[in-house]
Amino acid sequence: MTRESFTSVWDAIEDTPAEAENMKLRSALMMSLEQHIRAEGWTQAEAGRRLGVTQPRISDLLHGKVSLFGLDTLVNMAVAAGLHVELRIEKAA
Repeated sequence: MTRESFTSVWDAIEDTPAEAENMKLRSALMMSLEQHIRAEGWTQAEAGRRLGVTQPRISDLLHGKVSLFGLDTLVNMAVAAGLHVELRIEKAA
């Protein structure tokens, strides 16, 4: 039995490198949004109003349901929260 090593859990569980990269970006955005919501002390309802989504969507975000969110939605939510999103592209190792 051989042992594989991965730099990210997403590299281990996703079928393709493209899917893994997409999940890495989505999860990073979700974690940043969660931190921002908690730091601001917003309720889920207030966060929903401020970010232009429903309270149940905020609940999904705070519970880490990454499969329910696309990159576009998460970027829009981050901007609505007053966050700046940057993307860095590098050559794959």
